[in-house]
Amino acid sequence: MIYGIGTDICDVRRIRASLERHGERFAQKILSDAELVTWRSRSARWPERGLRYLATRFSAKEAFSKAIGLGMRMPMSWRLCEVGKLPSGQPVIVLHGGLKIWFEGQGLSAHVTVTDETDYAASFVVVEKNND
Repeated sequence: MIYGIGTDICDVRRIRASLERHGERFAQKILSDAELVTWRSRSARWPERGLRYLATRFSAKEAFSKAIGLGMRMPMSWRLCEVGKLPSGQPVIVLHGGLKIWFEGQGLSAHVTVTDETDYAASFVVVEKNND
């Protein structure tokens, strides 16, 4: 059964401006430790690719927060929600700490998709309530 649906579109230029204004501190606020490693690696090789990676993660976390109905309030937080990927490349939501405990306690599972195109990143999340 569908518990919630969230979508978000993010202007990559806005993320660029935040990154220019706040530097790596901005990325550290949004990304988990594992995501930070990927972001730094991509940014070092091709800054635009790193920027779009950050924008897609920002967008996916916003969409996830909408799908679970909490917005950006506890237990939802930027760093406790991670967008990982399966060996196939499919994106997956990976949760940590109190957010993971809350989410699993609710009997929920999530599906996420992300995309980006030059100036925009977009995400769509469906959260399901698992039938017991």
